[in-house]
Amino acid sequence: MIRFIFTYIIIGALSGYLAGKVMKGKGFGFTLNLLLGIVGSLVGGFLFQMLRMVLPGGFIGSLISAFVGAVLVLIIGNILHGRKRNDEN
Repeated sequence: MIRFIFTYIIIGALSGYLAGKVMKGKGFGFTLNLLLGIVGSLVGGFLFQMLRMVLPGGFIGSLISAFVGAVLVLIIGNILHGRKRNDEN
């Protein structure tokens, strides 16, 4: 169980890092991107399960779903962050 949680955190952090690189200039910084990647891995796993999409098993499949989720979380975060910044002006 501990190994599963540790692996899950590593995959989520890696996907957050990669999503931050793909969305260059639109991320929230290294640490927050890693944390959002961990949240995004939950979102990606849920999304792929809801859509009944089958990915390759193991590390690669987990990384793909976590990456997609991390990108979605970063996009939503940027939208909300942009709204907050516009409301302050």
